[in-house]
Amino acid sequence: MSSMPASTATEAPYRAINFADKLAQIHDQWQQRVVAEMNDYQFKVVKIEGDFIWHEHADTDETFIVLDGHLRIDFRDGAVHVGAGEMFVVPRGKEHKPYAQKEVQMLVIEPRGVRNTGEEQNERTAANDLWI
Repeated sequence: MSSMPASTATEAPYRAINFADKLAQIHDQWQQRVVAEMNDYQFKVVKIEGDFIWHEHADTDETFIVLDGHLRIDFRDGAVHVGAGEMFVVPRGKEHKPYAQKEVQMLVIEPRGVRNTGEEQNERTAANDLWI
């Protein structure tokens, strides 16, 4: 049940989230923006290009859904290629490094508060909980 008063709930419009509209509002690379939450999980859109850093998330899996472009996720023992309309789940504790030769637009799903660079912190570290 919603905690919203009945009169407000009936006046509030239902709106689908349009990924293209949200991505058009992003003008920087590697800086994810939250577009929705489900329980404790956040849905984040991001534009990336180039090489990221090696990192891992010890306590959570991380889901990458490619909306446009071609993503390569490197592992110490191989790589996976993820194209538009495809997704891949990186298991918790698995060291990985995303790479995009050309710009990739994607949706990332992970628990609220997870740092995009894992335990590392550098110029690629995005601020958490930035909504668009």
